[in-house]
Amino acid sequence: MRAFSCSLAALALLAASAAAAGAQETTSPPPGVATEPPAPLAQDVPSPAATQAERLDALFAELRREGDGAKAEAIAARIQREWQDSGSATVDLLMGRAAQAIARKNGAAALDLLDQTVVLDPDYAEGWNRRATLHYAENRYRLSLADVAEVLKREPRHFGALAGMGAMLEEMGRRREALATFERVLAIYPAMKPAQDAAARLADALAGERA
Repeated sequence: MRAFSCSLAALALLAASAAAAGAQETTSPPPGVATEPPAPLAQDVPSPAATQAERLDALFAELRREGDGAKAEAIAARIQREWQDSGSATVDLLMGRAAQAIARKNGAAALDLLDQTVVLDPDYAEGWNRRATLHYAENRYRLSLADVAEVLKREPRHFGALAGMGAMLEEMGRRREALATFERVLAIYPAMKPAQDAAARLADALAGERA
């Protein structure tokens, strides 16, 4: 199961790195994410004057309705861009430097920068999420799960953090908790194929245990 979990972590790291470095250079998106998502129908476009919370609510409503995997990925990418908007030039700088350190495989430097980020702006969920992903990639599951809990306090709909938590719980042998977590992902993002596959696999495994 490690291969599946690593793929989730890699996608999370790629998405985070691309967003943080985006102001400095053009980067490739995670596999399967369109570089220019198709324009949604006019009635689904949040007003430019809407708050970030209102834009996110509208996007999550679209995500729940969308059954096509590619279109859902495009909506998810728009949600991630909203999440990555910290509203602080200093936080953006720290996140960008952390992304660069991760790209250079300098985990210690990245961790220091992310520690500074969550201290500077503890309400910014993506700071916690990036640090959770780094802890996961370096096999510090306890610390990663603690940071995921902080993400979910701030954004309970964070499908990336939930998917990472599900992957860790499965690797730790906590299958029932993992299944419940992936079911939470699918309630938010029904077309997320890795979560669909994980939920089906775990449900089959638990059914076999009861047989």
